[in-house]
Amino acid sequence: MIHVQGLTKRYGDKLALDNVSFDVQRGEVLGLLGLNGAGKSTTMNILTGYIGATSGSVTIGGHEMAREPIAAKRLIGYLPEQLALYTDMLVREYLDFVCDLKQVHKDRGEHLVRICERVGIAQVTGRMIRNLSRGYRQRLGFAQALIGDPQVLILDEPTAGLDPSQILEIRTMIKELGQSCTIIVSSHVLSEIQAICSRVIVLYGGRVLADDTPDNLARTVQAAHRMVARIQGAPPQVRAALSAVAGIERVTVLAQREANACDYAIESSPELDIRADLFRALARADLPLLGTHGNETSLEDIFLHLIAAQQPRPATEASHAGHI
Repeated sequence: MIHVQGLTKRYGDKLALDNVSFDVQRGEVLGLLGLNGAGKSTTMNILTGYIGATSGSVTIGGHEMAREPIAAKRLIGYLPEQLALYTDMLVREYLDFVCDLKQVHKDRGEHLVRICERVGIAQVTGRMIRNLSRGYRQRLGFAQALIGDPQVLILDEPTAGLDPSQILEIRTMIKELGQSCTIIVSSHVLSEIQAICSRVIVLYGGRVLADDTPDNLARTVQAAHRMVARIQGAPPQVRAALSAVAGIERVTVLAQREANACDYAIESSPELDIRADLFRALARADLPLLGTHGNETSLEDIFLHLIAAQQPRPATEASHAGHI
């Protein structure tokens, strides 16, 4: 349904996308994941035809965006992260206006009734948009994206700014829409991607770092000689304690999750089980081990491992095998 080939985008001297290629099949829900500046928004803007690529191509339903932009865009429904709504309009007036823009004329009344019921805004169509809550405005955004029965939905941060109950409602809606549409979701929220997407593309520095299902990505990270440990204490003290454990080859600070506690990605020689020695070394240094996990790998773990693998090793680490 979507074919992206060699997508490259430059903003002056800045390379935002570097030869990005991927395909999305009909009925698939794809998650785009990456840090700020990884290229997610640029990718989505090019997919929707909002901006052009420096090189490469995007094909939607057999229509190349650069050559047949109108035919390609007719197949797309787009929910941007910051949706521009005309707040002085009634909800039904705004949706009627979007129908005019998308040139939807046949059976318009039935079409809008069906969409409003589907996204849960049928009861507010007579209200001014400025009086809608954040949750209802987001639902209205979904409604305008669905006008014209698009075959492809592109959703940029679809739950941004919503409360927990609203997030669950939007996730359920995306899953239901995924039964009839091809969907691409961009999000910073790892749990959201894991909850609704059947496949994940990780972007890093404008390149595709990984492209697979969450389960397959987990298998690439899971290994007996790799673990993530949450350890309380200053990182220099933790590194010093771990340097005494024979077999540890690499330690990477991932993130601080609690006060005075960080998560560490720890890798040892493949043939060694270092868990007992790790525990004893931290106990001797009076550094509480708050938790470890390796077999139950979340998408967050996968993402952090992939990003950590891209970071250059310190000179001292690279020159002294087996030392931290």
